[in-house]
Amino acid sequence: METEIKVRLTDRSAFTGQLPALGFHLLTAETMERNVLFDTPEGQLQRRGELLRIRQYGDRWILTHKTPAENSAANAHKVRAETETEIEDGRPLAAILERLGYSPVFVYEKLRTEWADNEGHIVVDVTPIGDFAELEGESEWIDRVAAKLGILPEKYLKASYGQLFQDWKRATRHAATNMTFAEIDTQETSPIKR
Repeated sequence: METEIKVRLTDRSAFTGQLPALGFHLLTAETMERNVLFDTPEGQLQRRGELLRIRQYGDRWILTHKTPAENSAANAHKVRAETETEIEDGRPLAAILERLGYSPVFVYEKLRTEWADNEGHIVVDVTPIGDFAELEGESEWIDRVAAKLGILPEKYLKASYGQLFQDWKRATRHAATNMTFAEIDTQETSPIKR
């Protein structure tokens, strides 16, 4: 089971600057990550709240399936079953999925930095729609670490990046169909050299 929250960052440097003093060590320096979500033409997986994803993270490829999130108003965290496995190359797997009737429906990118302590995991993501952090671990750990970082429970986000992107599109009226640096091409976040 995956238990996590996201939080929007207003000052990424200040946020990451707190982590070593709280006992976190750097697992992975900033690395480009590209995610491709697959679904049927009818959107069956999305309708059921499931996710099927191929992720390229640096030189690594990972296949992930997530079940629908547990819908409990009392739970401030996003909880769902996650199954994933590392694969040698995602491109042939994408071709297999397409032959099975799935097709790419959404692509999202981020520059991800990973941190960990002995109990949980924090990732800091630079995305085309802003900076975010994810805290993943046991519920009690999430709340304890969030409090130390000055994150109030009302700032917890349970939304996926797909949902956050759709909210951003409604607010900005941007025409992008994917959350990629090339489509959104913002000066502030784009890793594309100018």
